[in-house]
Amino acid sequence: MFQFILRRLMYMIPTLIAISIVSFVIIQLPPGDYLTSMVAGLRDQGVEVDAAQLAALKERYGLGQPIYVQYYKWMSGILLRGDFGQSFEWRRPVSGLIWQRLGLTVLISLSTLLFVWAIAFPIGIYSAVKQYSIGDYIATFFGFIGLATPNFLLALVLMYIGFQVFGQNVGGLFSPEFVDAAWSWAKVKDLMQHLWVPMVVLGASGTAGLIRVMRANLLDELGKLYVVAARAKGLPEWKLILKYPVRVALNPFVSGLGWLLPQLVSGSTIVAIVLSLPTTGPLLLRALMAQDMYLAGSFLLMLSVLTVIGTLISDILLAWLDPRIRYQ
Repeated sequence: MFQFILRRLMYMIPTLIAISIVSFVIIQLPPGDYLTSMVAGLRDQGVEVDAAQLAALKERYGLGQPIYVQYYKWMSGILLRGDFGQSFEWRRPVSGLIWQRLGLTVLISLSTLLFVWAIAFPIGIYSAVKQYSIGDYIATFFGFIGLATPNFLLALVLMYIGFQVFGQNVGGLFSPEFVDAAWSWAKVKDLMQHLWVPMVVLGASGTAGLIRVMRANLLDELGKLYVVAARAKGLPEWKLILKYPVRVALNPFVSGLGWLLPQLVSGSTIVAIVLSLPTTGPLLLRALMAQDMYLAGSFLLMLSVLTVIGTLISDILLAWLDPRIRYQ
């Protein structure tokens, strides 16, 4: 097991270096830079640019210097000082902008993950064990509906139902009186009342997909000889199912953890825009549209690094869950 983990860690080093280089190259792809566009826009409006501020920004990021010098300054700032650069559009440090929205993004993503697993895991087992029963047909029907319905459309439907039927505005995570209020038990309670909508919307398709995956994998395992042998020894049926075939069928759940970490940061951008959620997804979209290079590049670097780390955690858990993977 130790050699397996060490081998995966060795793979991470060149991968992370390559990711950082690609992320920085993407920052440099747009013609010119944000400062060029900003100066041109201000001069068109008849506004003179502060030369001292412009010179300080150029000096900080090494604009006009060779690309390898700029890469060294960007990476040294991240590694040594935790400085991801300055957002040109927001005129604030990138790290502050990201951390400001990261807490609510992680809360929504974790709540959605727990919701998906709590629903998909037992229904998938039931559908496989009670194959072709009425319950299986019902789960299959709603599973296909969940897979076929876009998340943003479901968000619009729930917003309409919430407003027309319950008289509640389900957009955002807080009521208007709590948006800028300090944290208190009343604000936490208000957050919990609004959290169910994005949790259901974001988890609908994932729940439907995992139900189908769990059902298919468990059906493959239920007919194998080790299950027949365990049943012949007199093990109780549910104990047999949960101890042996379910453990093997859990591999897709564990392998999906590799994408969990970046999803915790990025969230679902389209749903966040529809529901007016203060998460990192709309911030990333705005940075890309405005060509805010350092904000967008830092997002890209962070998501890539989290994907690599999540894949490592997923590989380790899979090796612990299924020892056959260690030797592949």
